[in-house]
Amino acid sequence: MFSENKKGQDQGSQPNRIEANTHIKGDISSQADFRIDGVLEGNLSTTGKVVIGASGKITGNVSCVQADIAGGFEGELEVSELLNLQETAKIEGQIYTQKLAISPGAVFNAKCSMRPKGVSALHPDAKTAEQSGSSMANNG
Repeated sequence: MFSENKKGQDQGSQPNRIEANTHIKGDISSQADFRIDGVLEGNLSTTGKVVIGASGKITGNVSCVQADIAGGFEGELEVSELLNLQETAKIEGQIYTQKLAISPGAVFNAKCSMRPKGVSALHPDAKTAEQSGSSMANNG
């Protein structure tokens, strides 16, 4: 009885982990949450949440749904929902996110866009701009 419940919990319930004192070079793709307490030099793409612990650091590009950062990050970070920076976080690079929470003490030296990557604030709907341009050409 207990073994059946444990099997159900083990499938996808535990995040992937890169422990402290571990250094990985390369790209990672996953559909589960990730916790980084060591060092990752490369790209990380996941449909889950990324947590960078206080001893963790990522240098590269990250794409995820949510991120909670207490360690270091350098590169391009694309978060489709919430990016949460703890007081010990040190961030440099380019950030794309829908929501951003920064605790006092966090170091944030990044260019931040509060919209999906590739969407302009001046032209949020490129099709509308193209259509209005072609209709003006037809009218003029």
